[in-house]
Amino acid sequence: MNTPANSSAIATLDTNYAEFWKRVVATVIDTLVFLPLIGYVGREPTVYQEMSGTGAILALFFTVLMWLYYAGMESSASQATIGKMLMGIKVTDMNGHRISFARASGRFFGKALSKLIVYIGFIMAAFTEKKQGLHDILAKTLVINK
Repeated sequence: MNTPANSSAIATLDTNYAEFWKRVVATVIDTLVFLPLIGYVGREPTVYQEMSGTGAILALFFTVLMWLYYAGMESSASQATIGKMLMGIKVTDMNGHRISFARASGRFFGKALSKLIVYIGFIMAAFTEKKQGLHDILAKTLVINK
């Protein structure tokens, strides 16, 4: 139902989408959060060369760790990862409300598709009307300025 209150919230969101470069900087900051752990594990040259045995276990570990970080933070009361908080942006549903852990998980795993198509899914956020990447469109989420 499209009530006047909903219309007002949506109208406010129309002018409040997070800029592409804010999202890029937030991603860089979030990557830096994991750098010490990745650097420690990366000392073993075979980890990234072979995806069997230890390498596969570590890849799975990092994927689960990053999933819990992104989905947990974006579905939390802050609605943002550390990088997004520092950039003053947050993730919402299409009506500006907090997203569930399940939706945040869909958004996280949707990023894999964005990566598979040569990062075009991420670049879309610079050109779409609501500044959505492919993963945002699939998960029905927005990234807005706080």
